[in-house]
Amino acid sequence: MMYDYMCMNLWKKHLLIFRKGKINMKIIMLGAPGAGKGTQAKKIAEKYGIPHISTGDIFRANIKNGTELGKKAKTYMDQGLLVPDELTVDLVIDRVAKEDCKNGYILDGFPRTIPQAESLDVALSKMGEKIDYAINVEVPDENIVKRMSGRRACLGCGATYHVEFNAPKTEGVCDACGEKLVLRDDDKEETVLKRLGVYHDQTQPLIDYYAKAGVMKEVDGTVDLEDVFQAIVDVLGE
Repeated sequence: MMYDYMCMNLWKKHLLIFRKGKINMKIIMLGAPGAGKGTQAKKIAEKYGIPHISTGDIFRANIKNGTELGKKAKTYMDQGLLVPDELTVDLVIDRVAKEDCKNGYILDGFPRTIPQAESLDVALSKMGEKIDYAINVEVPDENIVKRMSGRRACLGCGATYHVEFNAPKTEGVCDACGEKLVLRDDDKEETVLKRLGVYHDQTQPLIDYYAKAGVMKEVDGTVDLEDVFQAIVDVLGE
């Protein structure tokens, strides 16, 4: 029995290594601000051994390293302007062409609009590639407002709490350092609603776009975090 148990564990270990080495999944994460798509993207990256890529990280890395693309992006950012879609796509394509993306990757925060999605598809097709999955973490607006407006941040150590789901021992006081807890401007209800409005206007149409492409998958983001992840694993496969 012990021998069978050891053989089974060894088989599982080699199967995981095989899958991490052989999978090839290019994933786009969709979902409203506060839906939890970033958290799920990190969990997917860890399980499947593929990089979690955000446009913010790409911009920062290229600017820090002084690349030509980074210099171009910085000229717009320094003026408080949005980086043009064409340049953003160039930066994304440059990133996914790296060696660590050969088995796939997760794009988090890009594309945000139909023009960006179309430009990305054209650029990927030139590489003989395409998006395999677009995963939408679906959470109703009222749930997101409740989640985000209930957040509290410590002015001293930066610890975060939630008035309902992770409340401090003493209301308005940080457990760790005793400093005052505040509601950040980004988490105020009016700010959250404004961000959701922008999301629905610009990003929501991407769901229809990827549904037409046959790669759209939706998961219920209102359930427990681990249950959301299991639903994603069910889509992607063990």
